[in-house]
Amino acid sequence: MFASDGITALPTTFSFGPVEVTGFGLAVLAAFMISQIICQRELTRRGQLVEADAIPDLVMAALLGTIIGAKSYYVVLTGDPGAFLSRGGFVFWGGFMGSVLLCWLVIRYKKLVFMRIADVAGIAIAAGYAVGRTGCWAVGDDYGRPWSGPFAVKFPDGAPPSTAANMEQMFGATLPAGSAPTDVIAVHPTQLYETAMGFVMFLVLWRFRAHTHKEGWLFGVYCVLAGLERFIVEFFRAKDDRFVAGLTMAQVIAVTIATIGVVILATRRQPQSA
Repeated sequence: MFASDGITALPTTFSFGPVEVTGFGLAVLAAFMISQIICQRELTRRGQLVEADAIPDLVMAALLGTIIGAKSYYVVLTGDPGAFLSRGGFVFWGGFMGSVLLCWLVIRYKKLVFMRIADVAGIAIAAGYAVGRTGCWAVGDDYGRPWSGPFAVKFPDGAPPSTAANMEQMFGATLPAGSAPTDVIAVHPTQLYETAMGFVMFLVLWRFRAHTHKEGWLFGVYCVLAGLERFIVEFFRAKDDRFVAGLTMAQVIAVTIATIGVVILATRRQPQSA
């Protein structure tokens, strides 16, 4: 609901008897379903039917790689092995690297061409990212720094709640004067920023899906866009891991991914027939 000091967002959950389904879980499921549909349809459009048939196995590999990688990254970041058993603590870059690695292994096992599949995977990842980030909104995770703008949001039951104590102790945030530890602080809705930018990435990649460069070129475009997107949004995120010239670990990785994207663009720019 709207209030004079911000919007209050509560977790989205659905109960089916003893089973509780979270908005995050539904968003992740939808993200992978959409990614599979995009990959299969685009590969089929290109006449690459063998690769299209392999997509269900690759989506399963991507799902497992995302869970393992995202959790591993979070455990390393926090130093808390118990986080492996928690419902929260999924870090995008960890999931991205884990899914790429596991998909690469499956592609090698099936004797397929990695760059051929990667060329359409970038489109799917961008679409899945846009949908998946709505799950972070649904559980009140990955929000931003304190903000008093017109669309500032409070997460009283977030993961963790955006209380003054959590913002200060967990994220090192600068709080409004006179804030009590139990006050719920309004913040940037960075989950929605990421959803919007993810959708823009998808539109750009979709626009260039019929490119005539070598296979893999479009994945390079994705890497550049994804690195730029994350680099920007990190300036608004509530984070306490700023260590290199004021940049976060995620921004350092974002620059690395974008650089890899530039290299791919440079090495795959020749026409497909070359």
